[in-house]
Amino acid sequence: MLHSARAVLPGQTTTLAFAFKPSHYPSTNITSSLTFYMDQPSLPLKMKQKQFQQPRLYCQASPHDEVSLRSDESPVHGVSEIVVGVLGGGQLGRMLCQAASQLAIKVVVLDPQENCPASSLSYHHMVGSFDDSATVEEFAKRCGVLTVEIEHVDVATLEKLEKQGVDCQPKASTIRIIQDKYLQKVHFSQHGIPLPEFMQIDDLEGAKKAGELFGYPLMIKSRRLAYDGRGNAVAKSEEDLSSAVDALGGFHRGLYVEKWAPFVKELAVIVVRGRDNSISCYPVVETIHRDNICNIVKAPADVKWKIREHATEVASNAVNSLEGAGVFAVELFLTEDEQILLNEVAPRPHNSGHHTIESCYTSQYENHLRAVVGLPLGNPLMKTPAAVMYNVLGEEEGELGFQLAHQLIKRALTIPGATVHWYDKPEMRKQRKMGHITIVGPSLGNIESNLAIIVEGKKLDDKTAVAPRVGIIMGSDSDLPVMKSAAEILEMFGVPYEVRIVSAHRTPELMFTYAKSADKLGIQVIIAGAGGAAHLPGMVAALTPLPVIGVPVRGSTLDGVDSLLSIVQMPRGVPVATVAVNNATNAGLLAVRMLGVADNNLLSRMSQYQEDQKEIVLDKGDKLVNHGWESYLNKMSS
Repeated sequence: MLHSARAVLPGQTTTLAFAFKPSHYPSTNITSSLTFYMDQPSLPLKMKQKQFQQPRLYCQASPHDEVSLRSDESPVHGVSEIVVGVLGGGQLGRMLCQAASQLAIKVVVLDPQENCPASSLSYHHMVGSFDDSATVEEFAKRCGVLTVEIEHVDVATLEKLEKQGVDCQPKASTIRIIQDKYLQKVHFSQHGIPLPEFMQIDDLEGAKKAGELFGYPLMIKSRRLAYDGRGNAVAKSEEDLSSAVDALGGFHRGLYVEKWAPFVKELAVIVVRGRDNSISCYPVVETIHRDNICNIVKAPADVKWKIREHATEVASNAVNSLEGAGVFAVELFLTEDEQILLNEVAPRPHNSGHHTIESCYTSQYENHLRAVVGLPLGNPLMKTPAAVMYNVLGEEEGELGFQLAHQLIKRALTIPGATVHWYDKPEMRKQRKMGHITIVGPSLGNIESNLAIIVEGKKLDDKTAVAPRVGIIMGSDSDLPVMKSAAEILEMFGVPYEVRIVSAHRTPELMFTYAKSADKLGIQVIIAGAGGAAHLPGMVAALTPLPVIGVPVRGSTLDGVDSLLSIVQMPRGVPVATVAVNNATNAGLLAVRMLGVADNNLLSRMSQYQEDQKEIVLDKGDKLVNHGWESYLNKMSS
C-alpha cells in the first residue's frame, strides 16, 4: 500500500506530498514505500532549446524498516538540493555557475540576452528581463532561493515575492537601500559607519550651497543606476556645477553631492554572511581604477596591519547593518591621515573579489552559494602570498578589439602563475569588461613585473619570472669568500637567491631601502654577513619583518669573536639568528629549513640531505674499520 508520494519538479524545491498510513505485509514484515517523480512541463517563457523536455513519470519501490525522513524534510542527494536563481547572467553569473558546478548546485539565471556569459554554463537560462515584474515572478517559481548578480532589479517585485514566501538572499530591503546611493549613505550614517560628508541637491542653488559647505572639487553623483564611474561627475569650481549636472542628466535624475575625499588609496573588503548571520571577511585589497573602472586589484593591500584591521572592521559593521545572506563588496577610501571612509557597498560578488578564485581557499563565488543555500562558509584566507587581478577591457570596437585582447591573453598564458578568464561576450566595445587575468606569486613585486610582460609586451626572462626567496647581503666584497657557502647551499636545494653588497656604515641609505622593501620583492629570509662591529645583521633585523640570519665573519684581530658577540647582543624585540664564525653553510641550511616550514618539497629535500649526511659518516666509519687508521689517514692526505 502506498505510504508516501510526492511530485518533484526539476528546477523547483516545491514538493507536493501526500502521506498515507503505511501497510505491512505479514509474510515479510517489510514496510513498502512508493515514490512518484514527475518532470515539470516547459514554461511558457523562452528557454534554451536543450531544456525542453516531455513530462516523464518514474516509479520506484523500496523496502524500509522505518521512515527515515520527517514529513517536512526533502531528500538530499548532493551538497544541496536547493535550486539557486540568479537575476542577471553576466560575468558574475557565469563565475557563480562555474563555482556551482564543483558542488553540483543547480543555478538558473534570468537575463534578457540569449547568449549572455552565464547562458552556456547555467542549469537553465530563462530569457527575459530581470527588472520586469511578471518575468521575475515566473522565474521565481523555478527557484528555491533567489539572489542577484546585479542590484538594478525590480525591488518592488522582490518585496512582493518575499511576502508570498519566496526566499530572497540578500533581502529585498537590502537591495532597496543599495539601489539608491543617497539612501545608502543615509542608512550607513545612521549606523555609525564613517563616510565622506554628503547631502541631497534638488536644484542649482542647492548645489551652490553644497559647494560653499564642502568646498571644491565637489563630487556630484546620481542616486540610481550608477556603476563603473557612470553617474559620477566632478565640479572643480562653482562655474562647473551646471555642466556637471547636465552631464548626469539633470536634477530630475535625482542627484546628491559628496565632499571630496582626499584618499591616498582605494581599498575593498569582500564580506560574506551566512544565513545564521555569521560573518567572514576576505583580506583587504587595493583597487586601482582607470577612467573610473576597476583596472587592477592587488591582494593583499600594501598597507599597515592596523589599517587592514580597521578596514575590515568598517566593512564588517556595514554588512551587519544590512539584511540577508551572501557576499557583499565594501569599497573604502584610505585618507592621508589614515582614516577609513566607506564609499559604497555592492550586495553581490564583485570585481574586487575575482582574484579569490585562484588566491583564496574558498572563492567569493563559492562562498556566495554556500551562504545563500545555508551551507557552512568556507575559509576566505589567501593560500598564496600575493595576487594581482587585471581587468581585460575593450581597447577598440569590434574585431580589432578582439585581436588586441587575444594578443594580451597569449602573453598571459606564458606567465607562471597566471590564469585567464574570458567571459565569452559576443560584442566588443571600448571599456567593456571582456575578461580578467589573475596572477599569483611569491610577492606583489614579482607579480607586477610579470604583469608588465602581459600589458606592455616586455620580454619574458628567468630573472623576471622567478623572484629570489633569500637575500644574501654583506658589508664588503672581502666577505664574499665566506658568504659564497650560503649561496652554494641554496643552489643545491634549488632556492632562488640574490647576493648584494649592502654596508651598514658606508651605504646606510641603501641598507635602509633594502631592508624596508625586501618582503615586498618576495624575499623571505635574509642572510647577513658582517665582521668587526657586525652592525649589518642587527640593523637590517630592526627594519624588516623578515627573519634575519647573521654570519660572523672572521676578522684580522679578534678572530671573529667580536662579530659573534656583536650579533648575539641584540636588544629584546630585535631577534637575529646566529651561526658559528665563518659558517655560512649553516646559515644557508637554516634558511632552507625556515622556508621548508611552508614548502613540503624543501622539507623533503632537507630530510634527504640529512640522510645523505648520515650515509657519508657511516661510509667513513666502515672504511676506517676495514682499512685501519694508518691507511685511512694516508688516503686522506693523498
